[in-house]
Amino acid sequence: MEKLGWLRAAVLGANDGTLSTGSLIVGVASSHASRGSILVAGLSALLAGALSMAAGEYVSVSSQSDSERADLEREKKELATDWDAETAELAGLYRQRGLDEPLAHEVAVALMKHDALGAHARDELGLSEATAARPLEAAFASAVAFSAGAFFPVMVAALLPERQVSWAVSVVSVVLLAVLGCIGALAGGANPLRATLRVTFWGVAAMLVTGGVGRLFNF
Repeated sequence: MEKLGWLRAAVLGANDGTLSTGSLIVGVASSHASRGSILVAGLSALLAGALSMAAGEYVSVSSQSDSERADLEREKKELATDWDAETAELAGLYRQRGLDEPLAHEVAVALMKHDALGAHARDELGLSEATAARPLEAAFASAVAFSAGAFFPVMVAALLPERQVSWAVSVVSVVLLAVLGCIGALAGGANPLRATLRVTFWGVAAMLVTGGVGRLFNF
């Protein structure tokens, strides 16, 4: 489940990179800008987007990490002041999961003796080492995912003549969005056709809008 969560997050980051960077390049190229201007816009979008994603993810996950630490500190204080009540609380959780009262109490006592804080963190708070918030890892992963999605529109813009950039980036971006939408749907167990059509529709819409804006300012 954790791997699927990371895969979905990576797909969303790549999707964002493809859509935002591809749309910006299409808009700039549609204004008949020079190759240099197109590449500057594309590279700036890639770098700014990656840094923005990293910063946003770092702040978000740091807040989650702070909340987790606060919950653990509260549990430490409760364990230090009222051991019996915490044991009863843990036993109650196990009864809710199907254990009879004597067995639930026995399991709670055994786990409390072994690792009281770990037992409460896992079974009461839903925290574990595998799911702990890691701000730096999350920020790095978001930046990499965004950059991976933005890389292809930028490369197309770098390799093709100015006249072909707008439509070529549009095609490549929409195809990549469709692939990402399908992967994301499969990872989440959703209908791949519906997800692919949805992300393709919005990708085409974004390209049309930014292309129209570029033509509007084509002086």
